Amino acid sequence: MATYITLTHLTEQGMRSIKDTTKRAEALQAVAGKFGAKLRDVYWTFGQYDIVTIIDAPDEQSAVAFGLTISAAGNTRSELLRAFTGAEMQSVLGKMG
Repeated sequence: MATYITLTHLTEQGMRSIKDTTKRAEALQAVAGKFGAKLRDVYWTFGQYDIVTIIDAPDEQSAVAFGLTISAAGNTRSELLRAFTGAEMQSVLGKMG
């Protein structure tokens, strides 16, 4: 499984229904499962982003499909980042010439 971090902005629609944001986050786990993914953590933040999530997914296509499905609901817009552990990064560095 690969780890992904999403940096999320609430849309105007998402802000109008902000009181439901924790309930929507709980429902995300079931949606993630449809893509073979697992929602590891959700954090609400103040600053440039409104929500940060950590997701484990079997591959990039599954992670992107999950993200697009969530964004299609209209409450959020997100950036998806592939995150590497120290061991994974060491493996990448080992491939350098």
